[in-house]
Amino acid sequence: MSRRRTLGTKKKLALLAGAAAVAGGGAFVAANASNAAQTAPGAQTRAAGDSTVCQGLATALGNNLRFIDGQRADPDAQSEARIANREAVVAEIERKQEASGCTAGESAPAPGSAPPPQSPPASQPAQTSQPAQPPQAGEQVCTGSTVTLSGEGGAPAASSNQFPVGTTLRVTNLDNDKSTTVTVDSVSGSCALLNDAAFEEVREDGKFLIRRALIEKVG
Repeated sequence: MSRRRTLGTKKKLALLAGAAAVAGGGAFVAANASNAAQTAPGAQTRAAGDSTVCQGLATALGNNLRFIDGQRADPDAQSEARIANREAVVAEIERKQEASGCTAGESAPAPGSAPPPQSPPASQPAQTSQPAQPPQAGEQVCTGSTVTLSGEGGAPAASSNQFPVGTTLRVTNLDNDKSTTVTVDSVSGSCALLNDAAFEEVREDGKFLIRRALIEKVG
């Protein structure tokens, strides 16, 4: 009777040990599942935050580089020490960029900064207005002007409001192809105003106005 009790006790102990083993295995599996469940969201968060990390590092790098540029542009007694300190910071940021899978050396512009101005096109030399040059000999002048007579006598001559006395003009009546070469001897209100003798050499009978005239400066 006592033997059966002893065996019964051993069986109970074995059963309890087996149950504990099963329970322990289940706890291990449950723990692994729990760890996996906790690890996966963390990995997803880290992957989703990569762009944010890279942007933050790029912004920090840009700020430090601008600080260094400012110290170099307007140095004082402590500038060299500040620059050395910030250069060490820059090196550390670049190391973190590389370790985080970001582009090492990538920096962000200052918030709200305007894009760099475009280089202006090469300036053209300023063009100054040139004084009107007097017509050269043989050059057509007073295009579109009509020619009439002054009523003055004497040898063929002309008066003008554009050419000084002594200038030689050739006036051609394009309606009959007659021409006369005259010298300006006085001032008038027209480009070329012929006296009676000069006008007779080129006019059409009964007409006292040449509408289609070619006026040339010849001397």
